[in-house]
Amino acid sequence: MQQVDVIIIGAGAAGLFCAAQAGKRGRSVLVLDHAKRIGGKILMSGGGRCNFTNMYAEPDNFLSDNPHYCKSALSRYSQWDFIGLVSDYDIAYHEKTLGQLFCDDSAKQIVNLLLSECEKAGAKVQSGCTVQSIDRHSSGFKLETSLGQFQCESLVIATGGLSMPKLGASPFGYKVAEQFGLSIKPTCAGLVPFTLHEQDKNVLAELSGISLEASAECNNTLFKENILFTHRGLSGPAVLQISSYWQPGQAVEFNLFPNGDLLAELINTQIQQPDILLSTTLARFYPKRFVQTALGYFALDNKPLKQYQGKQLEEVAEAFTAWRLKPNGTEGYRTAEVTLGGVNVDQLSSKTMMAKDIEGLYFIGEVVDVTGWLGGFNFQWAWSSGWVAGQEV
Repeated sequence: MQQVDVIIIGAGAAGLFCAAQAGKRGRSVLVLDHAKRIGGKILMSGGGRCNFTNMYAEPDNFLSDNPHYCKSALSRYSQWDFIGLVSDYDIAYHEKTLGQLFCDDSAKQIVNLLLSECEKAGAKVQSGCTVQSIDRHSSGFKLETSLGQFQCESLVIATGGLSMPKLGASPFGYKVAEQFGLSIKPTCAGLVPFTLHEQDKNVLAELSGISLEASAECNNTLFKENILFTHRGLSGPAVLQISSYWQPGQAVEFNLFPNGDLLAELINTQIQQPDILLSTTLARFYPKRFVQTALGYFALDNKPLKQYQGKQLEEVAEAFTAWRLKPNGTEGYRTAEVTLGGVNVDQLSSKTMMAKDIEGLYFIGEVVDVTGWLGGFNFQWAWSSGWVAGQEV
């Protein structure tokens, strides 16, 4: 039986970062992961360039049943700390939009950084190892695995959520939590495209590939970014963001003219060019293919602007700026970027990430009930929670 100070299950962003921090403190550390390839989710993130943090990360960018829980970790290891580490490795990066930082070259650079930090700290990483059982004993934990028995004082669960099962996502972490008496906040797919009811899909699928700047609003939360029509439904940053706030059966309100006053534009054009068709006017602001489909979808007549009387132009503007759409559902964990819900943070210390009633058992990263917005926030939670646990294990 191999004895180490710390075992971390899960060689993703949080697990590897935690391993490096613990190793720096002189702890003997072993990271176990059932996947053959280390850091699969990191490698495919950000279109292969890894959106590794966000310059504006703060607690308000995270969802949790306890919104205060993430504050301590985020303040103790901030985005600026990780940006400093990236700079130490001479990894070139750029801001895409809204503070989102991406590698200029490849997400492999972030995986290499993490593995290099582990190597420098003496933390060992073992892939292709399945954990079969975990038992607690007087001096820590005993693990039965496909590679034999291991014993440790501190055990860290960094197994992520249920999103992207093709990359090896599983409910393992939740099962460990439940085994030791911790509760799980209900989980569901987050940062995920919407699917549409048949009558909407039949019309809007024709718009597949068209992207529009828009705002999406639901449950008193609004995001202004692009939306993307797909053959299955709606995607794009604004849709992914609002999906984390949406509940089944609710409508989402889209403003497809978020940077101006569409009614004023229509009225001005009606005064200056009364003979122009509505479709021609709208084509100044939207792709022609979108205009043709939208007029039919919103049941709007296409006629010269001079023929619109009374509140008819208001109704046209409202169709585009207050479009209430009730999604059929989401694409689920298959394409979701994150998992909402997870291990109940009220049963974990916000200072150490340790289970309050189970000495030596820690939970970090996506497995806990802390979920960031799109744009590097979930990676920042991985770094912050991993760093905090790494100081304690």
